[in-house]
Amino acid sequence: MQTTMMKQRAPAVAGKQANVLPRIAPKVARSRCAIVAQAAPAAAKVAAPAISRDLVDKCINAIRFLAVDAINKSKSGHPGMPMGCAPMGYVLWNEVMKYNPKNPSWFNRDRFVLSAGHGSMFQYSMLHLTGYEDVSLDQVKSFRQWGSKTPGHPENFLTSGVEVTTGPLGQGICNAVGLAVAEAHMAARFNKPDCKPIVDHNTYCILGDGCMMEGISNEACSLAGHWGLGKLIALYDDNKISIDGHTDISFTEDVAKRYEALGWHVIHVINGNTDVDGLRAAIAQAKAVKDKPTLIKVSTLIGFGSPNKADTHDVHGAPLGAEETAATRKNLGWDHPEFEVPQDVYDVFRSAIQRGAAEEAEWKAACAEYAAKYPKEWAEFQALTSGELPANWESALPVFKPEDKQLATRQHSQTMLNALAPVLPGLVGGSADLAPSNLTLMKISGDFQKGSYAERNIRFGVREHAMGAICNGIALHKSGLIPYCATFFIFTDYMRNAMRMSALSEAGVVYVMTHDSIGLGEDGPTHQPIEQLASFRAMPNMLMMRPAGGNETAGAYKVAVANRKRPTTIALSRQNMPNLPNTSIEGVAKGAYTIKEVEGTPDVILMGTGSELQFAWDAAAALEKEGKKVRVVSFPCWELFEEQSAEYKESVLPAAVTARVSVEAATSFGWARYLGLKGKHVGIDDFGASAPAPVLYEKFGITTAHVIEAAKQVMAA
Repeated sequence: MQTTMMKQRAPAVAGKQANVLPRIAPKVARSRCAIVAQAAPAAAKVAAPAISRDLVDKCINAIRFLAVDAINKSKSGHPGMPMGCAPMGYVLWNEVMKYNPKNPSWFNRDRFVLSAGHGSMFQYSMLHLTGYEDVSLDQVKSFRQWGSKTPGHPENFLTSGVEVTTGPLGQGICNAVGLAVAEAHMAARFNKPDCKPIVDHNTYCILGDGCMMEGISNEACSLAGHWGLGKLIALYDDNKISIDGHTDISFTEDVAKRYEALGWHVIHVINGNTDVDGLRAAIAQAKAVKDKPTLIKVSTLIGFGSPNKADTHDVHGAPLGAEETAATRKNLGWDHPEFEVPQDVYDVFRSAIQRGAAEEAEWKAACAEYAAKYPKEWAEFQALTSGELPANWESALPVFKPEDKQLATRQHSQTMLNALAPVLPGLVGGSADLAPSNLTLMKISGDFQKGSYAERNIRFGVREHAMGAICNGIALHKSGLIPYCATFFIFTDYMRNAMRMSALSEAGVVYVMTHDSIGLGEDGPTHQPIEQLASFRAMPNMLMMRPAGGNETAGAYKVAVANRKRPTTIALSRQNMPNLPNTSIEGVAKGAYTIKEVEGTPDVILMGTGSELQFAWDAAAALEKEGKKVRVVSFPCWELFEEQSAEYKESVLPAAVTARVSVEAATSFGWARYLGLKGKHVGIDDFGASAPAPVLYEKFGITTAHVIEAAKQVMAA
């Protein structure tokens, strides 16, 4: 690996940071990573701006003090990271990244992710200085306040210029991998050798020590290295401080060597506090490497400029306070009052507006040339990136009759994916090393791999958590891609935070979760999901589907694909089940609907989901022979049912009918909202056991006979 000799700049200010600089400059002989400062290969050199070094430092300090002042005003926040990373921000936003502040959604912009989301004021400072209208100075002053567009952690659905929601450490770098996957896929599908590329942008990410410690980042970065995502550039803020103190109490590994082993190109900028030339050269070198992602390890001082708090955990998560802020202003030579940005600083940063407009215009010209040469491909590109679904796409979904063969809903899911793949060109996804069990391969496509980025099947390996977060990035790339990912339902526990971030971020990921109950059988309680249905039903903005049979599986996919701003989890069975009469695609869209009706008022209502709906159906038939009036309700999605009108909900579950029974091979938790005081749940409030599925259902009392017994009890109550 190439090594470039480095000349280290001395800190520009006096004080504590000068004394501790040797601690952040480890012996370079211990790492094989390239060391970069002022020198870089001439071909990869980034042109320096035509402004003085004094003005550069002034711009960098403006980033720092906007963050310091906003955090002081809110009495809450994390000033240390913005103070240390400000030079990275200056170089990225003013010299490197391609974006248009007046059109934040311009398709071919570079994407930026702040994985260290606690340092959100760093990103808000950059967005304000470069001219994003959402982040006015008033919004900066309203940092972390009710109704502001500058919340405590960056939120993509709230603030223009924020690509993904970050905060839980490690999620952001994984989203960045997903963004880079989407760029690579779209470029491979649409770019042509005789035209300027219409998909050509980089993904930049700043992550910190906490992100590096979280296992999810290693999962995703392992995949990024395997895939050779050359347009992914991560800057590691190596400040060696976490909430507990210096990281050497728990984190002493050689991160650079680890990333080299993961297949990344690694560069080290030893003095990230003041060495702007080193940052320029490192990013230029990273952009020149096309066949692997790059990690730029940037050693910084957290809270740089603070005489008494720099290089301590005190500056990580608490305001500097008035006294230390005054000392820091003096130390850095910043003689401006709070929230004041000098006009010459604005002039430098706001040049991004004109530059971005020119870059977008150049891209549009390239698109016009492309459209003239490749009208069919251009039409496909426009259709996909519009985010609009193709007309009548849902007509590809098959319909089933009661006499059709009994199948597991995971098998029906396979049918749906392969029916939709030809009519939904944006459908991409895969499984966490369980494709033969999840049945999630699209026959129309090969595997997304290095050298074959245009393919649509993604092999995630045994990396559930990263899989979910990468799919969030793919969804939030806003290129019209519809990502799905799959594993056993029990292993949602490994990826729950990524799924929660899907819901929070309004990322319409489709989670295909098979082996949804004790019905998976012999693998036993470690693999039998009991509480997962209830937990996802409790998650805001998550659609939790448990379909019964082919029609409801088709209905679940119809809903999932149509919902581009909320994710859907589809729980699918291993065991076969009948296609019950009156189950329908349309019924699923209502969340709950009647599949067996009676004349007049029912004596009892039986409710079921998935593979247990058949027990409610069969119990109703037996009870009717005894003269009872029994309504059977299929309940595939609680959330959709709650969105229906009060009149519709009353028509399905009339308040006057208090005798109700639910049946589901899962915990009773949550069913009380539909059962009322008299109702009973036939299910399992235990972890399950290892045995064949029919034995488990009998032993745990989830049978037609038990539904009949429960119905008689509630009718007699």
